[in-house]
Amino acid sequence: MAAGGGGPAVSPMATPSWAVRIRGADGEIAGAGILLTPQWVLTCAHVVDRTADVMTAEFVGAVGHGVPAVPARLERDAYVPETLDADGDPSGDVALLRLERPRPVGETVRLHRLSAPNREVRMYGFPYEHNGGIWFRATAVGVCGRDGQVQLIPASPGELASPGCSGAGVADSDTGEVIGMVLSGQEDRHGNRFSFMSPVETIVRHLPRLDLVTTGPSAVDPQLRSTADDILPELLDRPFAQRLAAWLRDDGSQVKISVVRHGDAAREATLRRAITLADRELRTPVSVDRAALDPPGTVPSAGGHDLAVYAEGRTSAGIAERIAERLGLPHPEEAPLDRIRAARAVLNLVVVGVDEAVDPLGVLDLLDVLRADGSRLLLVLRTSGDCHRRAREQLLTGPERARRARLVERLKEITGPLAEDLRERLAAVAPQGMRPLDSDLVAAHAALADLLRAAGAADQDGEGHGEAAPGPGPDLARYERLADRVGGRLTAGVAALDRLRDRRDELAGRLRSYQVMHQHSLRGEEDPAVDGLYLRAHTLLRARPCDVRAAEAAVDAYTRRVDGHTGATGPAARDGHGARDGHGDGYGSGDGRGVRDEHGGEDGRGAGDGHGARDVHGAQGGHGRGDDGRGARDGYGAQDGHEDGYGSGDAYGLRGGYGARDGYGARDGHEDGYGSGDAYGPRDGYGPRDGYGLRDGYGLRDGYGARDGYGGGDAS
Repeated sequence: MAAGGGGPAVSPMATPSWAVRIRGADGEIAGAGILLTPQWVLTCAHVVDRTADVMTAEFVGAVGHGVPAVPARLERDAYVPETLDADGDPSGDVALLRLERPRPVGETVRLHRLSAPNREVRMYGFPYEHNGGIWFRATAVGVCGRDGQVQLIPASPGELASPGCSGAGVADSDTGEVIGMVLSGQEDRHGNRFSFMSPVETIVRHLPRLDLVTTGPSAVDPQLRSTADDILPELLDRPFAQRLAAWLRDDGSQVKISVVRHGDAAREATLRRAITLADRELRTPVSVDRAALDPPGTVPSAGGHDLAVYAEGRTSAGIAERIAERLGLPHPEEAPLDRIRAARAVLNLVVVGVDEAVDPLGVLDLLDVLRADGSRLLLVLRTSGDCHRRAREQLLTGPERARRARLVERLKEITGPLAEDLRERLAAVAPQGMRPLDSDLVAAHAALADLLRAAGAADQDGEGHGEAAPGPGPDLARYERLADRVGGRLTAGVAALDRLRDRRDELAGRLRSYQVMHQHSLRGEEDPAVDGLYLRAHTLLRARPCDVRAAEAAVDAYTRRVDGHTGATGPAARDGHGARDGHGDGYGSGDGRGVRDEHGGEDGRGAGDGHGARDVHGAQGGHGRGDDGRGARDGYGAQDGHEDGYGSGDAYGLRGGYGARDGYGARDGHEDGYGSGDAYGPRDGYGPRDGYGLRDGYGLRDGYGARDGYGGGDAS
């Protein structure tokens, strides 16, 4: 709020002096308001308690430490409650309060007419959790209903306008101008959150006296407003009115070009009627509340255009300045076209009499800039001469050809390389949970053929009035949606099949590594059952297309069998440090360092029969040799004493002992170091495969001596 009144807030960080907190007769917060004059506060009709004699207006942004509170009463002739038409569209919900004591003029703010599409806005309301006031941020996204209300998308879920915000001023974030008033906020059954505002033009239409405190030019130039004579039934060209209303309701076409010749009273009156009805401020109450009185399809939506310019006798620079002003673009020292280019603003624009401008070609260039940035354009020319042909080529047929060409190239990419990528993946792996894409590809091929047939067709005039004939060519918007849909599905399908192919390759690598490990553990022996599992997994992985899910199950079956086979012969298989019972559950497993009995029994410290298998400390050949003992096969001192060192052959524990192969003393004593090859006894070390024991633990599976060992789980 600028000092001296009438302007926007001094600082976007400050509490606006025009923000009013309104309390009902019961003292509870009823909503918010906007101080427009020293005595007028604008708010929503539903905020006002009509049964109360007086309400209270509190000025939270006033200078000083206190919050002035002033009694306020409803202005009886300035109350428009919300009503719903036959279709359920809301209208109205505005009211004025008169203060018993005036406020300083420097605290007031003026309303400002401004085109709102895609603008960032801020509103200052008083929800119960923040009754001192809080800013809410949002983006204005579009018109709702026939009253021209504007939908706001909150910047974050917590910034939905809540109770206490109704009647709050909506300020444009770029200019600080108050361009509307909050009506409500709601969350639908799908969890979507919306706020709604009544823009300034709609407010002024309901409360015409507020035109005195409203700045900014009207959206419609005076020459394009309906007159009293225009309402005569014989002056309504119904087909033309229906086409105009369709464009103003956004029928999907970006550019519409019409010819309305001077002297054609019906078409001129029909054009003025459509432009007037599509303006929020000029729209008649009859068309808002009782649209059925008008011929079907001839009533456009309020807010159907953002600006309607009369171009006759004006320069392209003057028209550009009018557009820049309506868009609220600052820096008037810069050329208006440069400001428009930089802003990349989007609006629905009507320009009448393009061919009667001072420089028609300059106007067309200006409109082409807007078209390229996404604005929708309705052009009206007075003749079908050179300017009309240039306008059609520059703004309609030329861009449409380019658009069609881009679409053709995209469909060629979809039906060519992208489809070939999909076929290549489908030949490699079978899809899983993916919908068939054949029908999508057929639709894409059909669309491409249709576009190619239409590529050379010339555009036609409609009804001799210079309008594009409806529907002779392909529906580009529909085909663009199809291309988006099919291209997205094919891309997603290729990505899904790539993931399956990667998984197939991972499984193949896993199968190979397990086969090598298994063959290594067998030492030339055969195991037909395990080999059969391997063959099945190998066959499934090599099949084309590969059923990855079936192959995964087969590889899992094989690896589980290999893990079990390897663990059954390792030094820590079954139960860990001393399988079954000894030393907790034993120091080894199955046959290892302590199988069956302590020092020689069923659970002891020495496999088979004892410390040295079969007999005790030296069965058969000295300090170690026994069937399974502490020096199984070639134990503590293989065959005859210590000849082969601490773990020759299979070392400290059968096949996978303290130094199997590469462990503590692989093959012959310490030849291969403390754990050469794979660590403490990899593959077969202190426990096969991963660590101190089989799989993960000190012993089989997980624990210190898996299943029942020192700790199960994932021990060291």
